[in-house]
Amino acid sequence: MTAALPGDPPGGRRAYAIWGIGVSVYFVAVIFRTSLGVAGLDAADRFHVNASALSTFSILQLLVYAGMQIPVGLLVDRLGTKKVLTIGVVLFTAGQLGFAFSPTYGMALASRALLGCGDAMTFISVLRLGTRWFPARRGPLIAQLAGLAGMAGNLVSTLVLSRLLHGVGWEAAFAGSAAAGAVVLVLLVLFLKDHPEGHEPQPVPHHGAAYVRRQIAAAWREPGTRLGLWVHFTTQFPAMVFLLLWGLPFLVEAQGLSRATAGELLTLVVLSNMAFGLVYGQLVARHHGARLPLALGTVGATALLWAATLGYPGDHAPMWLLIVLCVVLGACGPASMLGFDFARPANPPERQGTASGITNMGGFVASMTTLFAIGVLLDATGDDYAVAFSAVFVLQALGVSQILRLRGLAARRERERLVASRVETVHVPA
Repeated sequence: MTAALPGDPPGGRRAYAIWGIGVSVYFVAVIFRTSLGVAGLDAADRFHVNASALSTFSILQLLVYAGMQIPVGLLVDRLGTKKVLTIGVVLFTAGQLGFAFSPTYGMALASRALLGCGDAMTFISVLRLGTRWFPARRGPLIAQLAGLAGMAGNLVSTLVLSRLLHGVGWEAAFAGSAAAGAVVLVLLVLFLKDHPEGHEPQPVPHHGAAYVRRQIAAAWREPGTRLGLWVHFTTQFPAMVFLLLWGLPFLVEAQGLSRATAGELLTLVVLSNMAFGLVYGQLVARHHGARLPLALGTVGATALLWAATLGYPGDHAPMWLLIVLCVVLGACGPASMLGFDFARPANPPERQGTASGITNMGGFVASMTTLFAIGVLLDATGDDYAVAFSAVFVLQALGVSQILRLRGLAARRERERLVASRVETVHVPA
């Protein structure tokens, strides 16, 4: 286990309380982000659009999210967590409310873009909050717990919002859910603090564009940052694409399941994600070398199960195979969190937000690309899901090749930093 470093935050009950407010913001953001996943077929009927146009909702949302990651990382480093989270809550709540009452496809697209912009400000802020309030040795577990809270938000959208949608209708369901944004905004403004007393970060001089370029360039030069990006890229997107949009249509239209059964399988992905998150967090906290085997193992298992499902010789894959697929997809989210465990030790505290932003772009760029590819292939092949979902393998192959290319260099730099920190600790006067 990693020893406490000089200046480490103490953690404790107050840390969990403050961090919990930030996590509650992320929880609500994920509810809003994934709300379209249970409303995809309803959205197609409401706005009279085909598969490609339907996928544009999620693509635009993720495009905005991914494009905002580096700017948000810089903002977090400069302004602190509270200000960035406050802006984020206002934006994603306005986006969810706008989506509820959008009369046209164009206005609905604009609302999802606004939601994506606010959503982009949440996760990096929560990661930064964790590093400010908890000791460094707790970092992997705290990050996985944050991801766990996000999946709980996904569970709420799958179980609760889907029922509201078919119970009270489109406008009431989406507008009612937007009230959660107002609640977390009040908690955030009244109680959240960027850091514990006595642990204020060192002031960093800011010089406009030159500072921005230096921050990005310095973070990118670290092999750990680039490896973190590609780990996030390769592991996150299969489950993200499944939960965000295409899982329900695939299970209903390609596998012949009822909406209720398909919803239960989506719920299984979320529950599996939560279970894997706890396991992965504990493993990496105790055995730092487990990061890469866990990431690559998750990618391999995901590819194998998708190949078995899409290539099954019958008209529909058997239920047991779909269940195993959904359980394995649940490991994708926790595996993507391992990307931050490569980027975090590679960068100093004043660059954590920027490095996290670069890492977090990976999975969302991959998800956006796959969402678009699946939509286009479905329209081009007459809804042949086996062909459309084969796009997953292309991106996995690209990501794995980059991980293997960077792993040796990143490991060598990490060992050098560890040796240097031990030497400095020995020479620090008592």
